[in-house]
Amino acid sequence: MTDTYLRSLGFAATAQNARTNRTDFARAWRYQFDHAARDGATLFIEHPLGIDHCRLSELAAPVVAQDIFASVGLHDRPALEAAIAAFYAAHGGMGQVLPLAAEQAFRPLRRE
Repeated sequence: MTDTYLRSLGFAATAQNARTNRTDFARAWRYQFDHAARDGATLFIEHPLGIDHCRLSELAAPVVAQDIFASVGLHDRPALEAAIAAFYAAHGGMGQVLPLAAEQAFRPLRRE
């Protein structure tokens, strides 16, 4: 999967590269879906570096197996799309668009 593909599905990286203010796919391995579920649940996808699968969860950083909604192969696009559909079906459908995360840009302090 690529950054472009995940973005085409509606995911956005949760971390930005401070220098370029853009996501570096090789380092940004956690994404959040741009819509909440009707019950307020949010969907995250995590691709741990060096691991050939993605984990879907309601938590930004799932710690235990019970936190993971689905685990799909890194290149198994039909399984990923089915897992996304199943998540929203289990939570009453797709809800409102989530606000974009504020970008973290480091800028020098202004002296006035």
